[in-house]
Amino acid sequence: MSQTLETLTRQMGSMESIHSVVRTMKTLSVINSAPYEQANRAIEAYHQTVRDGLHAFLCAAGLPDFSAQRIGSQVMVVFGSDHGLCGNYNEILAAHVAGHMKAAQGRAPIVLCVGAQMADALGDRSIGVERLFLPPASVDGIGRLANLLTQHIDDLRLGSHASEIAVDLAFTARRDSGVQAAQTMPLLPLDATVLNDLKQTPWVSRSRPTFTMSSAALFRALVRSYVFASLFKASAEAMVTENAARLALMQQADQSVEDRLEVLRSDANALRQDGITTELLDVIIGFEALKKPRRRSQPGTTKTFNTSSRKTR
Repeated sequence: MSQTLETLTRQMGSMESIHSVVRTMKTLSVINSAPYEQANRAIEAYHQTVRDGLHAFLCAAGLPDFSAQRIGSQVMVVFGSDHGLCGNYNEILAAHVAGHMKAAQGRAPIVLCVGAQMADALGDRSIGVERLFLPPASVDGIGRLANLLTQHIDDLRLGSHASEIAVDLAFTARRDSGVQAAQTMPLLPLDATVLNDLKQTPWVSRSRPTFTMSSAALFRALVRSYVFASLFKASAEAMVTENAARLALMQQADQSVEDRLEVLRSDANALRQDGITTELLDVIIGFEALKKPRRRSQPGTTKTFNTSSRKTR
């Protein structure tokens, strides 16, 4: 059905408004991503400091005995998004978590979820959430979220009948190729291979490390700092990838809006050209009609009628 010029103009106005919103969202995604990138780099330095503390502890006190420890509860922390406009971000991560649980073939873990929309995506796959946390609205909120998660994990460890719990982190991270992918990272118990590597690494200093507090209390404090740094890093990485997903989606939307605007402008230009052509043809036809001479009667001539054929009755 043919459209009028007025209809096309309204559609172009609406698409231009949408285009403005999409460009604003693109700009916000780029601006919001930068602080999270900086927070990610900052927590890397803190994480290395904690590793150095563990290195010093292991060099001074040796490797703790984990033989008597028994793994009790399984805990999984899932970092989702509540901000929207980032495509199927939560659904992809929920599918990854469901696949990880199926592959583990063990008892269903206690799920700590960040984001209400992430909880809904997990619920669609029949995965229950033990506790819901609000995602950070800014960089300052990452530390708040990491503190809350660390405290809750400590409570679970204290409430567990065993001396240790197993904790996994599920979030979306960037790969070396730049592609985003959902991944699961073990957090607790500490990887024995990592501890052995730290224990075997030589301590580069003239003095050996020492401490005065209880070795068990110091190790618990170091583990808590390690948990906090890992949770902070996972949350910051999730926020970076969320903004990257939103930026990619907005770029696709921007291209689609520009293509639609190009089509509408082309249709409007063609419709205007048709209107101009029609008006020009009307003017030309009228001008040609005015140029044609009118037929007039010759002067001095009269009309005659032949009455011979008529018969009078």
